Amino acid sequence: MQEHDMSWVRTEMTLAQPAPASERGAYAWVRKNLIGSVGDAILTILGIAIVLWILPQVINWAFINAQWIGPDRTVCATVSQGGIQPDGWTGACWAFVNAKFGQFMFGTYPVEERWRPILVAILFVALLVPMLIPRVPRKGLNAILLFAALPIVAFFLLVGGVFGLPHVETPRWGGLLVTLSLSFVGIAVSLPLGVVLALGRRSKMPIIKMLSIVFIETVRGIPLIVVLFFASVMLPLFLPEGVSFDKYLRALIGVSLFAAAYMAEVIRGGLQAIPKGQYEGADSLGLGYWQKMGLIVLPQALKLVIPGIVNTFIGMFKDTSLVLIISMFDLLGVVKQNFSDANWATPQTAKSGLIFAAFVFWLFCFGMSRYSMYTERRLDTGHKR
Repeated sequence: MQEHDMSWVRTEMTLAQPAPASERGAYAWVRKNLIGSVGDAILTILGIAIVLWILPQVINWAFINAQWIGPDRTVCATVSQGGIQPDGWTGACWAFVNAKFGQFMFGTYPVEERWRPILVAILFVALLVPMLIPRVPRKGLNAILLFAALPIVAFFLLVGGVFGLPHVETPRWGGLLVTLSLSFVGIAVSLPLGVVLALGRRSKMPIIKMLSIVFIETVRGIPLIVVLFFASVMLPLFLPEGVSFDKYLRALIGVSLFAAAYMAEVIRGGLQAIPKGQYEGADSLGLGYWQKMGLIVLPQALKLVIPGIVNTFIGMFKDTSLVLIISMFDLLGVVKQNFSDANWATPQTAKSGLIFAAFVFWLFCFGMSRYSMYTERRLDTGHKR
């Protein structure tokens, strides 16, 4: 029998080798994302040039030449404008923001009672943070405390009139307090109501389906300004004589219903994206309608439309500024209201106030966006091996 030399056959596995140096690290990232082609390289150079041109001016205006403290407008005005700065000076007037910070946060809420909204904010953060961390246990109890107990406690703390707390009318609320309270209640109400409306629109019961469609299409076809105007001005005309309720509550209901209509369409898109086999599989197990939706369909649908849900939340958070038309002052409204203060009337005051408001809005919206991306990655199990 002829013998063959088998010395060339490998008898053990080769250890994994690291990727080539050109395919890892910062150099590989730059080559792939910034100079992958001639067009990419040109756009990168153009972008760097624009940043190098704008960034020094922004840093100079916002930090180097900025005025951080001061008693009045003189620290932010030039000599020809009645101030102390040299002619031609330009810089941020953060002294204005510092002086008005309490109003930006709480509006005209009594200074001696501002510990109440601060306490509500602390409770909110203390309950929200564990809710957002997946590994923290007792989510059910946490949700009950956050969405059921906290609103009741916050109502009695903020409004007062009980337990020896002085009564504070809602017209005195303002600033970030109004923005966050409207947004939180709107989010907490619009999501479950949107789920109900989405299920109602896909229902096989004609009356339920028709009512859901009429509500959704009517609200989506009307600007939020009209909804707020109707809730604030026209709604009292339809109530019996002597019957009325708080303007803030009317705005709260209007914002929540408006957001729920848009939320319903986002969730309906998720329901339609679920394969028919999921419904049939649930039916084959003998599950009832609510079991099928609650255990099989809705969890998958909500996971698919997380970007749309968060986008609706972000839009609602920014739309709270529209309550200004019904004489309620959120953060942006309070900032603009203080522009008329003669003690701080300078060319730099408006810019600084608006940039501060924009930064606060961006901070919250960016936070919601990043957390939604984290949630998407955590729940994306479809491509895991």
